[in-house]
Amino acid sequence: MNSVARSLSNLFRQSVFATEPFNAQLQQTRGIRVQVYNGNLEGALALMQRKMTSSGIERMIKIEQRFHIKNSEKRVLAQKNLQRRLRSQDLARKLKAIMIKKVRGL
Repeated sequence: MNSVARSLSNLFRQSVFATEPFNAQLQQTRGIRVQVYNGNLEGALALMQRKMTSSGIERMIKIEQRFHIKNSEKRVLAQKNLQRRLRSQDLARKLKAIMIKKVRGL
């Protein structure tokens, strides 16, 4: 059943989005999905809000609206990016050391 649905959706995508650019096709597939269990709409809305906040969609929407970003927000974003980059470099350094030890047989 999944293969049939997949082939139909691919067929639909090709026919509808053939005239649109590639970026528009990507925008159609992005999004956040939240399931409502036992009619608990409030819980689903809270979960959607958390997902939107963590994935950065709110920031992306703000950027698309072209509002001015406050300097304090710029500093916070720059600090988060710096911490993310330093953590990534540190983990890469540790992984490299582990791989060297494995290769050398220590």
